[in-house]
Amino acid sequence: MARTLVTGGSGFIATHVIDVLLKAGHSVVTTVRTPQKGQNIRDMHPGVPQSKLDFVIVEDIAQPDAFDQAVVSDPPFEYVFHTASPFHYKYKDAEKELLQPAIIGTTSILHAIKKSAPSVKRVVVTSSVAAVRSKEKNVGGYVYTEADWCSVTAEDVKKDSSMGYVASKTLAEQAAWKYMKDEKPSFTLSVINPTLVFGPVAPHSSLSSINTSNERVYSIMTGGAKSGCPPTGTNALYVDVRDVAIAHVAAAEKPEAAGKRFLLIGGHFTNKQIVEIIAESFPSLKENLPTGEALEKGGEASIVGDYTFSNAQTREVLGIEFTSLKQSIVDTAKSLQALEQSA
Repeated sequence: MARTLVTGGSGFIATHVIDVLLKAGHSVVTTVRTPQKGQNIRDMHPGVPQSKLDFVIVEDIAQPDAFDQAVVSDPPFEYVFHTASPFHYKYKDAEKELLQPAIIGTTSILHAIKKSAPSVKRVVVTSSVAAVRSKEKNVGGYVYTEADWCSVTAEDVKKDSSMGYVASKTLAEQAAWKYMKDEKPSFTLSVINPTLVFGPVAPHSSLSSINTSNERVYSIMTGGAKSGCPPTGTNALYVDVRDVAIAHVAAAEKPEAAGKRFLLIGGHFTNKQIVEIIAESFPSLKENLPTGEALEKGGEASIVGDYTFSNAQTREVLGIEFTSLKQSIVDTAKSLQALEQSA
């Protein structure tokens, strides 16, 4: 089967992409920042030989030549999945910590592939729904599709640094499509745009480094919402990480996915629903959960504007059937419990 490169292999989505690839028979090389992170990934697959799962060190994806050596392989790569991009809200300098790594990391790997990896057929980039949605369209029953783009600019971030993450995903994806148009490389591009992602965490994770979305579930499980279920946020949407991983691989392998974006949205959710799912499925955790007024006074989603999303292209082209919220939360909670026990 195909030789495949996955950037940012220790990330939440990437670990699941690697799992899907290995099960499909691919041999995988992943980029990581440290040897320990690479060994952690290998430890997750103890029966897989190094010839089928290996890693290379890329310490700083914000360097223009960061991936020049990583894309060179024998046997050569056929597919590249670029998942490496910062996702957090604990930054001080949005330009340096979010925008530059996201934009330069994306364009540098595309350039490296064009220059040194002519065997690559398809590149799949992990973007976000953040690159699709714009507040000015959140009216009148608007239905978002892959044709929509967030209107944020780099100048907006200078005025409001809280826009850093949204801008990083939007500008990085725009840079990727611009590269394809201007440089006309031999490979094709597909982009995955997931919303907030729940799902099982990797066994080698630590509770201090779980992804932002699953932090919400863990906080609820462990009593963080007992005195009052926190507001869900605005128009909250979820997708299961396993669906996102399957979509990545399908986007690489299906010829008809070339040149397309794919919205990955399983449906709406509220924090109240998460509480109710955990209460029903994990009786031992009930004492940690809000009830009565503490549950009812918060936990619902704040609806800002009248809009929805269409995931028709994802279903039709990639063949994705989305995991239910209940299944996603139950499996997330089980994995977090296992992580607690192994800590």
